[in-house]
Amino acid sequence: MKKSFLLYTAILCVFSVLAQNTAEEEKYVLHVKRSANPITLDGVLDEAAWKNAERTVDFYTSFPFDTSFAKEKSEVWMTFDQNFLYVGAVLWQKREDYVVTSLKRDFAGGTSDVFTVNIDAFKDKLNGFHFAVSPLNVQREGIIDNGTNLNTDWDNKWYSAVKNEADHWVVEMAIPFKTLRYKLVEGQNTWRINFGRNCLVANEISTWSPVPRQFRPLTLAYTGLLVWDDAPPQPGANVSVIPYVIARTETDFEFKLPTETSANIGGDAKIAVTPSLNLDLTFNPDFSQVDVDRQITNLSRFELFFPERRQFFLENEDLFGRFGFPDSRPFFSRRIGLTNGRIKRRTTDGQEITVQRNVNVPILAGMRLSGKLDKNWRIGALNMQTGRVKGLDQGPANYSVGVIQRKVQDRSALSAIFVNKENYRLGEGDRYEHNPDAFNRVAGLEYNFFSKDNKWESEIYYHRSFSSTSSNPTANNDSQSAAAFLGFNNRHWTIWGANQYVGQNYRAEAGFVPRRGFYSIFNIIERRFFPGPKLAKKVNVFSFNLESNLAFNAPAINLTDRSHELEMSVEFPGNSAFSLNASQEYTYLFFPFDPTNTGGTELPVNSAYTYNSVGLSYNSDFRKPFSYELNVSTGQYFNGNIFRVNGELLYRWQPYGIFALSYVYNDIHLPSPYRSANFWLVGPRAELSFSRSLFFSTFLQYNTQVNNVNINSRLQWRFKPVSDLFLVYSDNYFSDQFFTSPSSKNRALVLKMTYWLNL
Repeated sequence: MKKSFLLYTAILCVFSVLAQNTAEEEKYVLHVKRSANPITLDGVLDEAAWKNAERTVDFYTSFPFDTSFAKEKSEVWMTFDQNFLYVGAVLWQKREDYVVTSLKRDFAGGTSDVFTVNIDAFKDKLNGFHFAVSPLNVQREGIIDNGTNLNTDWDNKWYSAVKNEADHWVVEMAIPFKTLRYKLVEGQNTWRINFGRNCLVANEISTWSPVPRQFRPLTLAYTGLLVWDDAPPQPGANVSVIPYVIARTETDFEFKLPTETSANIGGDAKIAVTPSLNLDLTFNPDFSQVDVDRQITNLSRFELFFPERRQFFLENEDLFGRFGFPDSRPFFSRRIGLTNGRIKRRTTDGQEITVQRNVNVPILAGMRLSGKLDKNWRIGALNMQTGRVKGLDQGPANYSVGVIQRKVQDRSALSAIFVNKENYRLGEGDRYEHNPDAFNRVAGLEYNFFSKDNKWESEIYYHRSFSSTSSNPTANNDSQSAAAFLGFNNRHWTIWGANQYVGQNYRAEAGFVPRRGFYSIFNIIERRFFPGPKLAKKVNVFSFNLESNLAFNAPAINLTDRSHELEMSVEFPGNSAFSLNASQEYTYLFFPFDPTNTGGTELPVNSAYTYNSVGLSYNSDFRKPFSYELNVSTGQYFNGNIFRVNGELLYRWQPYGIFALSYVYNDIHLPSPYRSANFWLVGPRAELSFSRSLFFSTFLQYNTQVNNVNINSRLQWRFKPVSDLFLVYSDNYFSDQFFTSPSSKNRALVLKMTYWLNL
């Protein structure tokens, strides 16, 4: 297996070099000039600066085909003054054809008509800013990393106005230079930029600089050139302070704990050390307004992954959180401030009890320095100190991360990371002190390659952990993780291949490593068939997909998991699609396991199972007010059988929001003495926008697998840009009593206000 890994890595390196293509002459260039007079943001492009600005000529279709000009005409102009970069656009579309899901900010891609601007100020074709607006002036902003990943949880100040006419809509954007990260250079300055358009009724995605249809329209590899005829302003001081005040009340009925009422203050600060290097500081942060994780039915033997949603960790998140593979991350920011542990509590009748539960660990303070030193170097440094939770059987900890990244070739990077977690112990006087024998560290190197045309990508990494050997002298034996990945993606083919090794003693306590001691091989081949322009009105694409995954115990290299899946799918306009799939799986259990994850009799260790299943899925046209998704599968499951149904029903009350019902049903039959089970996960939700500044969302998660019903409601008033008042209510019930005699487990009410202040 080691020879296989080395051969795979060598092949990857060769293809990474061969896949580099020569520089092409810039075909899509837009000049921007300084405005001599102020711009009034009203959706009317009547200022002299607009009349003198250069205009983009024609957009090209990117989807459903990419061989012609867009039918829906779009025109874009740009100008700037000392404080703002302005974008003006005229987008031709009948008013009655608008599709706008809601008035809530940061709407999901593909759910509304939209005009987008993607800016790459350092021209690395990997990192950029995304700004978008709908025909009803609903905004969305995000950061782009790795050339194509968009994170819309990032928030910042910018402004827009939209004017609606009978057959077109007009956009004016004002993006503060303080919001952007860039550097001035001597002589003429140039950035990379692209503009995009999604018109759902016309089933058309178009861009100014053409983007092949196999890629997302925001892909930075296909941006045009923005030429500054007059240099942008010299970046000045940029300091923002975001304080908060909060009040909360919580009651735990399950364990009869007394009601806890508290008030607190804290906040963040964002300081531009340089125009492209940002220092984030946080003091006593609180993340109660962050959306609650959507529950997942867990039939896995390993820990499930949930994404980071907390604002403090998001800008330049790829610098810290994208090292390794998805199942072997040396750093995972959700480890900070969140844990599951045994905690001691005293009940209302005076008894002391110990319960196992998810706990929010207070973060006392933290700092994060991240960004670019110049066009080739990026750095990141993070330090967070958590506090003590009274009664918790684990102490405070300090988390430190250091990252340095060097751009190589055109769109590739060589990176290094060091992660250090220091645990504290209980000392004299019930005080926590530093414990020199309780630490975990990870160091690693990584190379990420992207070809200029984005068709080739690859990754090679090697990480090693270092832990205290005071209680385990062999803790650092076989404590490495390594992998190699090679991918190719053109119009008709996607071919991915990867292999990975995670040692038995590889420990990343500040990371995400659900499984250790294995070697895996992963491959995927997809063939796509795009119809011609006539058929494309009814069918977007046909595809066939073959995916396989092999996992072996390490270092013995015995097969423990194997899966093969063949899928055929057809995609129609409006994101509707139909697919059929067949799969075979093999599992060898190296520890006892209950396939229902409900506490039943476990299948014995060293037992092996091969099981087959088939499934089909369909999701309807999202452009219609009512849409739905249905997935059905059936087949063998370990030593029994399983039938699964999941999907969603959705009604769009345009433009005020959506009402939806998600559902998951699993019916598992296993022979005696093993437990059979059928359980539901049902999630009705409503997301309503009363205006562009007042939002209400509520959802219920009825989960019989874990005997829990969770209700979460949030009212948000954005009284100023990026300044909010939140009222959050949450409640948990036992699902087996919910419809007969509802019994609350715990309940909380939170009122929080944040204010964004630029200094």
